[in-house]
Amino acid sequence: MNGRAALVTGGSRGIGAATALRLAQDGADVAISYVSDERAAAEVVAKIGATGRRAVAVRADAGDAQAPAEAVARTVEAFGRLDVLVNNAGIGVLGPLESLGAADVDRVLDVNVRGVFLTAQAAAAQLGRGGRIITVGSCMTQRVPGPGGTLYAMSKAALTGLNKALARELGGRGITANLVHPGPVDTDMNPAGGPMAAGQVSLTALGRFGTAEEIAAMVSFLAGDEAAYITGAEFSVDGGHAA
Repeated sequence: MNGRAALVTGGSRGIGAATALRLAQDGADVAISYVSDERAAAEVVAKIGATGRRAVAVRADAGDAQAPAEAVARTVEAFGRLDVLVNNAGIGVLGPLESLGAADVDRVLDVNVRGVFLTAQAAAAQLGRGGRIITVGSCMTQRVPGPGGTLYAMSKAALTGLNKALARELGGRGITANLVHPGPVDTDMNPAGGPMAAGQVSLTALGRFGTAEEIAAMVSFLAGDEAAYITGAEFSVDGGHAA
């Protein structure tokens, strides 16, 4: 990754923050986008700086139709190039089907689908041969273990079609597109000690939560040279949630 530049959306915490730091440790300069927690974003930037790599935080709400292009533009402005996009930003609205209103549907699809598409579209205009687009999906695209996840699962399932189409669209330019499906992962949004943790653990074959660093490791592999012949693929890092 030496000399390459990456953008990690939703990079101020959880999987995004771990991924940003891992890419920096691999030698990349990294931009992260965030919505509101400026302090957390600054902490990630400081950690990246401690590795000797350059870092920048960009405030950008993936649900804002203008924000994806602005985040990409700020990345290129900071580093002079873009080689890797990690489309990680996403939100979850869970609840009974009958309780979900149109505003919920709009917000989730704006962030989880439209935002991912628009960021990939803007990035594709900047990526050269060897470029990478890596999208973070969800184990719920492959197994929805109970009620309440209809909207979220639908939004993440849309990324499968997008990923395959991106692989075809960009393959001729030597750009790959791949999708990573995390299982239950220990983050501040879904802590391993939280009230819903035991049920999630019971659904995995390994009987534990994953770590953000384990997801970041897969993203790092897909961003590197050894994954140059992998595109349009999906990778589950889910502890056997889908087994």
